Amino acid sequence: MRQAASARPSTLKALVLTLRPEQWTKNLLVFAGIMFGGRLLDVTAIWSAVAAFAVFCALSSAVYIFNDLADREADRQHPLKSMRPIAAGDLSPTTAASAGVALAGAALAAATIMNPQLGLAAAAYLVLLLLYSAALKHFVIVDVLVISGGFVLRAVAGAVAVNVPISHWLLVCTTLLALFLALSKRRHELTLLGDGAVGHRRILEEYSPYLLDQMIAVVTASTLVAYTLYTTDAETAARLGTTRLGLTIPFVLYGIFRYLYLVHQKRGGGSPSTLLATDRPLLACVALWAVSVAVILYFPLG
Repeated sequence: MRQAASARPSTLKALVLTLRPEQWTKNLLVFAGIMFGGRLLDVTAIWSAVAAFAVFCALSSAVYIFNDLADREADRQHPLKSMRPIAAGDLSPTTAASAGVALAGAALAAATIMNPQLGLAAAAYLVLLLLYSAALKHFVIVDVLVISGGFVLRAVAGAVAVNVPISHWLLVCTTLLALFLALSKRRHELTLLGDGAVGHRRILEEYSPYLLDQMIAVVTASTLVAYTLYTTDAETAARLGTTRLGLTIPFVLYGIFRYLYLVHQKRGGGSPSTLLATDRPLLACVALWAVSVAVILYFPLG
């Protein structure tokens, strides 16, 4: 018993683990606005985007806390989630709830002070994800649409933070890519948990690997078509001042195909952030895509 007690992490360490900083890479989406809005070399805009990124890191961590509190009983039956500090008993619910409220309140206040519209986007994100944790995650298809909506609100917040127009293409591509990731995650949960999937997450009863594969196929094709149309559209070329953005299409193709390979052949997909951090080919692809976009938009050749 003493050995078990001594092995427990400190409250601070348990809290940091619950905040899931490894998931903050999802919030990099807030930089899409500054990248495609033509303000990447504007120092003031950069600081605004960084501040928006910090706001959403705090908000997403608060959401993780509230979600872990709501799901702690179910998480104890999960082979991986049972190790989360709240489910494992390493972090008290009272301490976790206090930290979540403090984080959410500070983030919303900071966002509103920076830009009232950013404050609205941040509040919408928090409300949507809390509704997801409380009820919406139990509705088939709605659950993945809500997750997608959280990504869209990140992109909107990034555009609002640096005062650039919100492109309809940005919303479409973000929605489709987020659906792709959310559906892949559902498939990973089904294959990982097997017959115990429904006992852990009731909504999984409404899905099957075959259904998810069909939905993923539709979303994959739609994502590729939408990005291709965006990068080759005459309006995009006129607004961004280049016709070469289509050169980045191969990176998107490889990235999506690599992700599908990891989902189907390597049983990955449970955490997009983990895959991005651990799979070098995928990480290299994303990095090359970002560098290519930056070079094409800000350092045109000839």
